Amino acid sequence: MSADLKKRTIAKTLTWRVTASLTTFIIAWILTGDLLIGVSISSIEAIAKIFLYYFHERIWNNISWAKS
Repeated sequence: MSADLKKRTIAKTLTWRVTASLTTFIIAWILTGDLLIGVSISSIEAIAKIFLYYFHERIWNNISWAKS
């Protein structure tokens, strides 16, 4: 059984967050028609979810269920 190192979890967190935040930004911009609101929404969302995702990954890394 192998486990991700913390720095790998951080790298995965950051690359996913960029992808997800760009998606949020585009959707918010399209729905509001306002670039600044799109940036504001995606910035708040990114900061909150970076921390949530990191801890989610670390918790799952400690669960042995369905690991080979």
